[in-house]
Parts: sequence; structure tokens; C-alpha cells
Amino acid sequence: MKISIIGTGYVGLPTGVGLAELGHQVICIDREISKINRLKEGEITLFEDGLEELLKKNLAKGNISFTNSMKEGITGADIVLIAVGTPPHPETKEADMKYVHAAATELAQYLNKYTVIATKSTVPVGTGDDIEILISKTNPHAKFDVVSLPEFLREGFAVYDFFNPDRIIIGTDSDSAKNVLTELYKPFAEKSKILFVKRRSSETIKYASNAFLALKIHYINEMADFCEKANADIDEVAKGMGLDSRIGNKFLNPGPGYGGSCFPKDTYAMHFMAKQNGVELTLIDAAIKGNEKRKQNIAKKIISKINHIYAPKIAILGLTFKGGTDDCRESPAMEIIAELLKYELKITAYDPKGMKNANELLGDKIDYADNMYSVANDADILVILTEWEDFKSCDLHKIMVHMRHKNIFDTRNILNSELVKKIGFSYERIGQ
Repeated sequence: MKISIIGTGYVGLPTGVGLAELGHQVICIDREISKINRLKEGEITLFEDGLEELLKKNLAKGNISFTNSMKEGITGADIVLIAVGTPPHPETKEADMKYVHAAATELAQYLNKYTVIATKSTVPVGTGDDIEILISKTNPHAKFDVVSLPEFLREGFAVYDFFNPDRIIIGTDSDSAKNVLTELYKPFAEKSKILFVKRRSSETIKYASNAFLALKIHYINEMADFCEKANADIDEVAKGMGLDSRIGNKFLNPGPGYGGSCFPKDTYAMHFMAKQNGVELTLIDAAIKGNEKRKQNIAKKIISKINHIYAPKIAILGLTFKGGTDDCRESPAMEIIAELLKYELKITAYDPKGMKNANELLGDKIDYADNMYSVANDADILVILTEWEDFKSCDLHKIMVHMRHKNIFDTRNILNSELVKKIGFSYERIGQ
């Protein structure tokens, strides 16, 4: 099939490369000329493990191409995937739909055969109805169906998740669309659950899933706060909870709060949609408020450990919202740094993949180190804010040599506490 994808971000690009690997003819559309030119040369514009190799492979095979032209990208397509951003509105925090609406209006002009229009972007309930209206108004003769096709790719594991989905949700009542998408997902039929639901149910499933995971993270963070006061160990508590099959052990890792491009945005959007529908979502509201406060509390903890030191220097390990990605959007690390900068503290940071994106957000407000050892030069405290595998296996003796005061605050609980203390560090982690 010919598949067109509008948007080449963290959803569109891995999806496009994955579909090309399955043998489809994929064309990706994006407005940014520089980005398209780089992708044509096989240069990835975001970090995902294994993505660059698959991109180059399928470029060479001719299975994937890139364009800035909507006409070139849409004409003759069997399926069009809308994978543009839905950022939160700066004031209301509702999902900003201008990019989705613009894409739907423009693509409508070039529909010249029956086409399935699928929203991969995370969109508010009812968006499918809006897209139908926009396309029909722009091109009254177009033959199409609009379906909801939410993505469940984890940043940092997008390539793996594409080829190993735990479920595929398809929101449509159209038999024609069902037939097209059944064929598209035929390679996954035996190993993944494919669930056909109403379009509005599909749109809700994505928000409900992300909000639930955010709740789980907020819950374990609150339990960590309790453990610190009650002299319990959150790692042991989480392990004991996770052995219950009704709870499960995922998303029970305490930390500095949830972040990234999905959870903050989607919990806010869910809150806004609930208000529109006259529903009170008390758990989600509490998680939003608690998660915002958590970053402030972590910053205060850091300051409390160095407020007796003249002109203290803070070393930060980790800038992305989690390991395995270069994405710094809504990163707890970035928000904690922003809090620390209010006190005019000297901060040096290092991240294996997120330095460029962090620099675009923070500029020269902080310094950037070349590696995880030089970041500790003359530091009074080393703070781990992202759970990169490299940090787990760092040479602590080498780090100690660089530091002025031997303090480590591990907000991800990734280091061996006994070993760290044995070496001679003053060590604190979350929930102990």
C-alpha cells in the first residue's frame, strides 16, 4: 500500500520507517525543508535506538521517501496518517488542534480515490468528527473514512514497540476502513491484540491510558515521601506491591516526577475535556498538582544540602525526561534546573543524548560538560535526574576525585547505596 504520513516527529518518523520495513511504500511529509533534506540523506532528526539503520536501509530499497509537498505526498495514497503535534495551549492547557486541522484541510484537496485518514496524533474526543467536516467542506467529492489509530510507542523504545505492539486500537465503524487496516496490520495479527472500537472510544483510550500511568507514577512518588518519614524503603515497598498481579511492577519507580511529551500534556487535556463534559476527575487533578509541586520540592531538597556552602556548584547528570531519548520537553530535570536557577546557583550538566535540545531551551544559563566525569569538577553535590544506563555503571572513585564536597543525590535510585556510602559519599535517594 501507499502510505502517507504527515509529520516526522517522535511518532511519524518511527512509524514511517517501520511501515517501510514491512514493505509498504511510505512517503513522509513535513513543512521543515531542512529536516526533510536531512532525512533524504539518511540522517535522523531525533534519537531512537535502531532508527537510523532502518531509515538508511529502506531509503536504499526505495520503500520510504520524504517531501515538503502535500500534493506529492497525498495524491494516490491508500492511507494517510496524521502525526502532527498537539501541544498544550499556553493558557488553558487544552490540546491545541491547529496543526491537525490545518493538515486535514490541506490534504483534502488532493484526495483522488478512496482513502483512509487516520489520526496518530493524540487528539481530544470528537476530533474525528471535526476532521470529517473539514475534509468534506474542502473537497465535497472526496471518498474517505476517518479513523482513530492511537499510537503507543514509548520514546526510547519506539522501534521495538512498533514491531512488538502489545495492542493495536482502531476506532471506526466503517467496514471499508476495517478491511484496509486489517490488511495493514496483518503482520501483527498473530502476536498482538487488534481491537476495533468506536472512534470516540479509541480517542478516549489513549488519554485514559496515559493518565492512568501518570497516576501510578504520582502514587509511588507519594508513597516514597511517606517512606522517608516512616523509615521504610520505597524500593522494597514497590517490589512487594509489584508482585501483586493486579498491580504489576511497571511504573512503580519513584523519581522526580513524570514528564515528557505525553503525560503532562495528556493529563492536562483530560482535565480540560472533563470540564467541558461536566465531569470531575479528582484523581487526575490531584496528580497534576502534585507532580508540579514535586519538582519544586526536589529543588528545595538539593538546595538544603548545599546552603551552608559558599558559592556552591551543582553537577547534574541527566537532562532528558527519561533515558533512551534526546527529548527534553517537559523534562523533570529541566524544570528542577529552572527552579535552581532562581537562586543564581552555578550549574554544570551532562546528558548522553539531550545536550543539544537542552541548550536550545536553557542556552548559556548553565554550563555543559563533555562527559559524566568532567561534570563533577569542583562540584559540591552531584544530582542524578535521568536514569541513563551509563550512569548506573559509572566509576564512582573517578567521580569522587573531581568533586569538592562528596555529596550525591540520586533522584532515580539507580546507584547501589551500600557501595556509594562505602566509597565515602554522603548519599541520598528517593524514598529512604
